[in-house]
Amino acid sequence: MAAPPARARADYDYLIKLLLIGDSGVGKSCLLLRFSDGSFTTSFITTIGIDFKIRTIELDGKRIKLQIWDTAGQERFRTITTAYYRGAMGILLVYDVTDESSFNNIRNWIRNIEQHASDNVNKILVGNKADMDESKRAVPTSKGQALADEYGIKFFETSAKTNMNVEEVFFSIGRDIKQRLAESDTKSEIDNLEVVVNLANDNPILGS
Repeated sequence: MAAPPARARADYDYLIKLLLIGDSGVGKSCLLLRFSDGSFTTSFITTIGIDFKIRTIELDGKRIKLQIWDTAGQERFRTITTAYYRGAMGILLVYDVTDESSFNNIRNWIRNIEQHASDNVNKILVGNKADMDESKRAVPTSKGQALADEYGIKFFETSAKTNMNVEEVFFSIGRDIKQRLAESDTKSEIDNLEVVVNLANDNPILGS
């Protein structure tokens, strides 16, 4: 009996782990649901600890599997979520444009990243609920952009409700991480090649 054919390749070229962080109620779960399932709900259900979704996207001819972790914003869950910082390749810092305190707390979230995440983690700032009436807006777009510029990260305003910029945010950070991973792959290939060349030069048999 013939053996079943081996799979030619994995169903993705890159596995990218993303983390959504920010205060409770800013719409992290809604953003995740909109991006992963294309749906939106007005019923507010607090995330207990950690939840995650997977979506595979196509970027520059590569299949990217995004594993997106949604964290609880409440203080009592902070200790749980810090364990997830370490494995994250990209972090979306989310605030609510109608809630100034959620914006002011972004600096605290960035401090958490600096304490717990990898040094080279990609970050992106997201001002959610941008569909809300201007009279309810507490954080001007210019203020969000200024904070992003201060930290040298990209900035988007989104609406999980209307699907404004949701795809763009995830695709943008996914593309940046893919580029970083591809560059590090190339660098390690060059480093390995240098090791082989050096070994050959040091060893007359290998070098002959």
